[in-house]
Amino acid sequence: MSQIHQQTSLSNCPGCEEPLETGDLFCGACGYDLSAVPAPPDDRPTIAITVPAPAPAPAASGPESAVAWPAASEVDSSDVPAPVHRATDLPGTDSGGSALPTTGPALRHDEPGGGPRSDDFELAAPGAPAGAPSAAPDPRTAEHTAAPAAGGKLCVACRSGHVDTDGYCENCGHAQPRERDHMERELGSVAAVSDRGLRHHRNEDAFAVSSTALPDGSPAVVAIVCDGVSSASRPDEASAAAASTANEALLESLPRGTHPQQAMHEAIIAASEAVNALAEEAGRATEHEGHRHQNAPACTLVGAIMAGGLLVIGWVGDSRVYWVPDDRATAPARLTEDDSWAAQMVAAGLMNEAEAYADERAHAITGWLGADAYELEPHTASFKPDRPGLVVVCTDGLWNYAESAVEMAAAVPPDAHERPLHGAQVLVGHALDGGGHDNVTVALLPFAVTPQGAAPPWSTA
Repeated sequence: MSQIHQQTSLSNCPGCEEPLETGDLFCGACGYDLSAVPAPPDDRPTIAITVPAPAPAPAASGPESAVAWPAASEVDSSDVPAPVHRATDLPGTDSGGSALPTTGPALRHDEPGGGPRSDDFELAAPGAPAGAPSAAPDPRTAEHTAAPAAGGKLCVACRSGHVDTDGYCENCGHAQPRERDHMERELGSVAAVSDRGLRHHRNEDAFAVSSTALPDGSPAVVAIVCDGVSSASRPDEASAAAASTANEALLESLPRGTHPQQAMHEAIIAASEAVNALAEEAGRATEHEGHRHQNAPACTLVGAIMAGGLLVIGWVGDSRVYWVPDDRATAPARLTEDDSWAAQMVAAGLMNEAEAYADERAHAITGWLGADAYELEPHTASFKPDRPGLVVVCTDGLWNYAESAVEMAAAVPPDAHERPLHGAQVLVGHALDGGGHDNVTVALLPFAVTPQGAAPPWSTA
């Protein structure tokens, strides 16, 4: 946008405080562009409200009474903010001019079980007489008093405005949380959690967890985790398409009796075709996307199947699978090898693992799903564990903070095989506590081993 030079009326330079002359466009001392200084407004300027010095509170309790604000603590060298004053620390009045109480509970704590506490504030019923407590609508029931139109949603902030198609409240303008910012799913013994992280503006990961039965009636449990390639176009759509398609392919092939390892291979092929199709959709190109196959939607994929006493894994890219035995005295293991620059350097003997993953090129992937992939090479492997353990399926948003198998095992809570959803939540929290630089997704599958001679749990014999 063009800028129009303005005749300055300032007496001193905003940059260095040197005196100015009328008509100067630039400061002669520091070169400050005076045209960037906004013109004086025509209306009255906003005046900062000064805080009165501490003084005894006047007897009057009306809205005009002065308030003696407590002095705020200074921020220390660790940038810890000053403590927040409680409402009961400050005298004042409500909007009707009545004095606010200066004693009583400062915080409301909900007791386990959800029952109201004896010291909870009571909300006045609609139509309460004047002088009664505020009759503002209870946010717990606002949803019923302002029902959204069919297919619409209410704002999570004001609970009264409707959300437009762009995700903003039509009443207060509050941006609504997106569904994929944080997702959780628990299905029997498998659970997964995905979070946007602390640095990304959207979640480009996706997952799918499901269960089905083999022809003999034995259960099969599936977990698929996909990580969108951020440098590609529409990575969030790529990961969602890949996870959904791979999951559907497995739910179709496993009940037919297809070997789980073959089923995993075919599922990765199907997921690749679904991601390729995104680059070919008509009407999705823009003026900036003339050669979009050079930046086609792309993602990585990693998956695990537990069926018939086997653990089958498959992957393309740098998302991983770890094995954490229930007996923590037994060594854990990483079951996948990354399709990445770092892995290639290690495999070629040019660097050790510590050197390779410390390099800025470490996370450059050499395999992915997408129309511009060089060649699709799905990796699959089959294991028959002889002891119970936990299968951790995750994106690099987690293993960046627990890279080795030992570090991952240390981050997994001891009861994760009994509470997989809680375990997945703890692992996502571990990544967020470490910095949350990427989207974080993890699925946990507890693997049980049937003792020799014992009937399997699905057997009716």
